Amino acid sequence: MAAESFTMPTYFIVLLFITRLISTLQGIKTSKSPPAVDPPLLDNHRHFPVGALRTDATAVSAAATDYGHIIHRRPAAVLHPSSVDDIVKLVNLAYDYNAHNHNNNSTSASLTVAARGRSHSVRGQAMAAANGVVVDMMRLRSARFNKNVNVVVSSSSKPGPYADVGGEALWINVLEAALRHGVAPVSWTDYLYLTVGGTLSNAGISGQTFRHGPQISNVHEMDVVTGTGKLVTCSPSTNANLFYAVLGGLGQFGIITRARIALRSAPKKVRWVRMLYSDFSAFTSDQERLITVHASSRKQEHDTSEVRNHNDGGGLELDYLEGSVMVDRGGPPSHWRSSFFPTSDAHRIVSLVAQHRVIYCLELAINSYTTNHHHLDMELERLLHGLSYVPGFAHSKDVSYVDFLDRVRGGELELQSRGLWEVPHPWLNLFVPKSRIAEFDSGVFKDIVLRRNVTTGPVLVYPMNRNKWDERTSAVIPAAAEEEDVFYTVGFLHSSGQEGWEEVEEQNREIVEFCERSGMGVKQYLAHYATTEEWARHFGPKWTRFRHRKSEFDPMKMLSPGQRIFN
Repeated sequence: MAAESFTMPTYFIVLLFITRLISTLQGIKTSKSPPAVDPPLLDNHRHFPVGALRTDATAVSAAATDYGHIIHRRPAAVLHPSSVDDIVKLVNLAYDYNAHNHNNNSTSASLTVAARGRSHSVRGQAMAAANGVVVDMMRLRSARFNKNVNVVVSSSSKPGPYADVGGEALWINVLEAALRHGVAPVSWTDYLYLTVGGTLSNAGISGQTFRHGPQISNVHEMDVVTGTGKLVTCSPSTNANLFYAVLGGLGQFGIITRARIALRSAPKKVRWVRMLYSDFSAFTSDQERLITVHASSRKQEHDTSEVRNHNDGGGLELDYLEGSVMVDRGGPPSHWRSSFFPTSDAHRIVSLVAQHRVIYCLELAINSYTTNHHHLDMELERLLHGLSYVPGFAHSKDVSYVDFLDRVRGGELELQSRGLWEVPHPWLNLFVPKSRIAEFDSGVFKDIVLRRNVTTGPVLVYPMNRNKWDERTSAVIPAAAEEEDVFYTVGFLHSSGQEGWEEVEEQNREIVEFCERSGMGVKQYLAHYATTEEWARHFGPKWTRFRHRKSEFDPMKMLSPGQRIFN
C-alpha cells in the first residue's frame, strides 16, 4: 500500500505546523522545558489522533537519551503512533516539507525523523536533534499488543513456519508467541527485550550466529515506510533492493513496520556448558573447530520439514557458542560468567585468574529435542572430548529453552533494583579478522586492558562463519583474507558510574587506534562516527551502493539522523 498524497490546502496546514515546531527550537535548547505550542494546531490536526504529536517536556526529555547515557539530544517533537498509518503520514509530512524547501533553495533546517524502539543504542543513534521528530515505536507496540505477532505453522506454508511480526514487537514477545505453537526463531541476541526493527536495522548477533547467521539472514519479507513516505512490502523477490538495503541499514532507508521471521521446531531443553581456558590459542582453536564441525548448511537450516533427530546424539545439536574474557583486577571475579560455576569453585577461579592475569571462558549450549538424558550425557562427553580447557574447570547444567534464551533478564532486574542499569554504557563492539585475533589478544587484552585496569562488564570474543552473512545486505564485516572463512566479534560491554565513563572511553579510543595502526582491517559493529568520510571508510566497497540506495529510498536524507552518516 502506498501512502496517500496530501491535497494542497492540507500541505499548507502541514507547512504551518512544521514551521511552528521549528520556531520552538531555540526555547528547547535553552530552557528546561520547551515552550507550549498552540494546542489547536497539534491536538486538532486532522491527520493525527488527538495528542499523538507531543512537544511537552515529558515526552521530549524521554526521547533525549538512550541506554548509553552519553549522548543527549532533545527533538522538536515525539510521535506516539497508534497505527502504521500515523508513521506514513509523518514521513510524508517531512518529505513534502523538505522537498518544498529544497526546490525553493531554502536555508531552513531539514526536518528529520528517527524511529525509537527500546532505545538500546549507546551513542544517540535513535535520536533526532532539535529539528527532528522521534517516532516512539513502544507506543505502537502498546496500541497493537497481542496483535503484532502472528505465527503461521502449516505443512503447506513455504519456506516453512514463520511469524509476521510488528517492527515494534520485542523479541521476547516473538519467542512467547512462537512457543505456543512449538516453534521459535533460529537466531537471537543475548538480550531479548529489544525491538525486531531495531536489531534488523543493525544485524542481530549472538552465539547462534555461527550456525544460523545473524538475524538479518533469517527474514523472508518486510513492510517498510521509506523516506519518500511510501509503505512498501519487500522480499528477496519483490523490491529486493529495498529489502537488502534495510537489513543492516542503520535505519537509513526506511522504518520497519513488519518482518516475516523464519521459525523452526523449538527444543525441549538446553544443556548449558561453560569451561575455562588459560591459553588463548587453545581457546580460539577449540572455538573454530566447534563452529566448523557443527555449522549446518543454509539449505539444511531452512528446510524446516527435516526431522530433528538427524544428529548422532538423537535429537541433539550444538546451537550456541560464545566466548568471553576474565581479567585480573586484584579481587574476586565479579564477572557474570564466573557466577555460573559452583560457589565451591570460587577460590580456584580467583587463583586461576591471579596466576594468568587473563583467562577465557568458552560457553556452549546443546539443544535437546528429546527427553533421553543418556543421549544428552553421551553427546556432551563427545563434544568435550579433545578440547583443551583447564582440567577441572568445566561445568554444565540443564535449563529450559526459555530460561537459556532469557538468561540476561535476571541480571538486568538485579541491576535495576540497585540503581545500576540507567548508567553510562560506553560500549565498543568490533569485528576482527581471524588472522589477527591472536595479535588483538596480545595487544589489547594482555596490554591495554590490563594496563588501564578500567574494564567493567562482560568482554565477549567469539567466532562467526562468514558464509552465514549475505553480502547483499547493508551490514559490514571485515574483508576476507585468502581462505579465511571465519571472523571474530569482540564486545566490550562496559558500564560505569555517572562520572567514570570518560576513562573507559579513552581506553576504547586506544583500542581502536591500536587496530588502525596495526592495519588489522577491523570493522565496528553498532558503529558510531562523526563524519561522512569516516563512514565511507567503514563501508569500504559497499559505500557507493549504500549512497545510491540512500538517494533512491531517502533522497531528502531525513531518516535516522542520529547515525550521523549523511547529516
